[in-house]
Amino acid sequence: MHTKLLFLLFISCVLFSCEPTIKDATVWLTDYTIEEGFNLDIIAAEPLLKAPVAIDFDTKGRIWVAQMPGYMDDLQGSGEEDPSGSIVILEDLDNDGIADQSKVFMDSLVMPRALAHVYGGLLYAEPPFLWFVDIKDDKPVNKIMVDSIYAVDGNPEHQPNGLELNIDNWIYNAKSNFRYRRVAGVWEKEPTTFRGQWGITHDNFGRLYYNDNSRILLGDYALPNTLIDNKFFTPKASLDKLLTNDQRVYPAFAGSVNRGYAKGVLNSDSILVNATAACSPLVYRGGEFTPEYDENVFICIPEGNLVKRALLTFTGDSTIAKQAWENKEFITSTDEGFRPVSLKNGPGGNMYILDMHRGMIGHHAYMSPYLRDKAKAKELDTIVNFGRILKVSHKDASVKEIPDFDTLNASELLLLLESDNGWIRDRAQHFLVFKEFKNSIEAVKDVVLNSKNPWSQIHALYVLEGWNVLTFDFLDKVIANGNENTTSHALILLKDFSSEENTEKAATIFKGVLDRNIIGLDLYLGSILGSWIRVDENRFTPFMMEILRRRQNNSTIVDAVIGGLSDVDAIIFKNREILNTLKHTPFVNKLARTISDKNAGKMNSIFTQEVTNEDTRTSGAKMFFQICASCHGANGKGIEGLAPPLMNSEHVKNTERLALIVLHGLEGPVHVNGEEYNINLAMPGLIRNETISDTDIANIISYVTNAFSDEPKRLNTKRIQELRSVKSSTGMEFTERELQALDD
Repeated sequence: MHTKLLFLLFISCVLFSCEPTIKDATVWLTDYTIEEGFNLDIIAAEPLLKAPVAIDFDTKGRIWVAQMPGYMDDLQGSGEEDPSGSIVILEDLDNDGIADQSKVFMDSLVMPRALAHVYGGLLYAEPPFLWFVDIKDDKPVNKIMVDSIYAVDGNPEHQPNGLELNIDNWIYNAKSNFRYRRVAGVWEKEPTTFRGQWGITHDNFGRLYYNDNSRILLGDYALPNTLIDNKFFTPKASLDKLLTNDQRVYPAFAGSVNRGYAKGVLNSDSILVNATAACSPLVYRGGEFTPEYDENVFICIPEGNLVKRALLTFTGDSTIAKQAWENKEFITSTDEGFRPVSLKNGPGGNMYILDMHRGMIGHHAYMSPYLRDKAKAKELDTIVNFGRILKVSHKDASVKEIPDFDTLNASELLLLLESDNGWIRDRAQHFLVFKEFKNSIEAVKDVVLNSKNPWSQIHALYVLEGWNVLTFDFLDKVIANGNENTTSHALILLKDFSSEENTEKAATIFKGVLDRNIIGLDLYLGSILGSWIRVDENRFTPFMMEILRRRQNNSTIVDAVIGGLSDVDAIIFKNREILNTLKHTPFVNKLARTISDKNAGKMNSIFTQEVTNEDTRTSGAKMFFQICASCHGANGKGIEGLAPPLMNSEHVKNTERLALIVLHGLEGPVHVNGEEYNINLAMPGLIRNETISDTDIANIISYVTNAFSDEPKRLNTKRIQELRSVKSSTGMEFTERELQALDD
């Protein structure tokens, strides 16, 4: 009878589209440790989720999730190109704080990696495209292609992602040098600094933070796109900066990492020493943790099964990060399936952790034999059909009612600009902009000039920018009366008003800014002076000189000035009085290099790079599976009667020998690890295939040495070209003895 009831229940779910609930899965957090004073709760888990990689909240506070179950579903990375991904909406039907239902918004996607609720719809990335859809009854409508080359080719670990809406109304990405926004219904795309690898975040001021595998936190000292007006100058001293030299991590146990055999990777207890897969930093801006946590950065360390905390110090011209503790982390777990891959501020002031909960998160193109063996022994490759979202809340935090932004009028949105929660302020600003509540211009101006919350003033300023209603005279008022942060933004926005009619007033404004003698204001004033020098060289060059005299050894200030000179840099460089006054300073040296690059037509790469280049090992992996795996096996262990193993083969460890084999072929017998393989088939070389280039051969070598030996190596294309002319005695395939003779 019991079996019959279960069968009937199953049939009814199929017929009537029953949704799985969180109650179907029992998930415990006994293996997790969180900093004292905080709660850690699971709000969604399998079967509602499978391999989640990105989330965002809609206007009602519901969580939308991009899922990537095709990523590392096995050790060979099979199924990456299958349409197995989806975007789902999590719903809490009984209002107990735990998701009850997972509703599919969009399925049959290939590797979806990012999403953002903007402009009343959903912006999402499905390589190679960036799409925008309107939403009607929780269904996508009016699909628009925003960018056809958003993420072209490449390893899933190294493709653009993020979609971070910043305070300046632009949407930024990690692993990308482009930003996006929509104006009057038209999507705009323009170059920006190339940033990070996976995940991107911003602070209250609007500076951006990111990281890569081995560096836990990178960031810009200045606001985005303020130092790159000069296309022939690359401000290396102030953008894409390593914010801390301390890359230590403190896992709770000896987990499995990719190159644990290498010196210094593990300590004497076989525990990871430094980050190897850091990702997705988050500046906490929720306002519900205790004050010492405001604008702390939390960082995902999935290979160490932990979440790290770092503290920021702002100097005005730089940002310094410091780990919050030694020998301690904010969250640790002894569950090797815990893979935090993304963090998010939420509408209630909490922090959300996206746990992909997958045994293998390192891409197969980069996986060493060492890790492959560890994964097999621990059966990590069987942890695939999982996924969780964890909520971090402070024990003393109050429960906040989440506003339904769709129902709010302009006055209600303006009140939300005063919130302590940065997520709420960001969303209120965005709704004011895209709903164009321009009947509230005076009320927004009042917030800019009179709000007691300094961050609210900046948000309101960019509401006016988004409406395109800023004026020179209003920005003059802001600069005259604003604090350092608001004044900095107003100076940046003033650049758009550089004209002859404003020169006299601008000179008065700039004198007042210089008199304040604040390094952060000198930075942003310096960044806009080029646009005013273009209008009146004699009037505004002295302001530049004053900044450079008192900040002549400050690399960030120098970057700001040169970055803003744009088409007047040559005029400045020809001015002998300026060069003599500042000779032997970093400004003159950097300006000289800039002019040299300009004469040579050598631009900052962000203005010439259209797409992200694919990693060599990823390209090599694709070719290996297309050409080599059918004989040598996807795991490199060879196939009986077809080809010997590559795993730990002496022929793989010698890159020149390997190149000769790939180019010209090999006939047996051949020995691998002391065992003879006398196969009656010669391996053909690729030299006669005109579609395979030296770069292709180099990429295959890069992948094979990485995947099948413990010493990943590369061989440059020049040497590969030379080896094309090295022939065997027959002019056909080499024998093992001939290859060995060449080594001697």
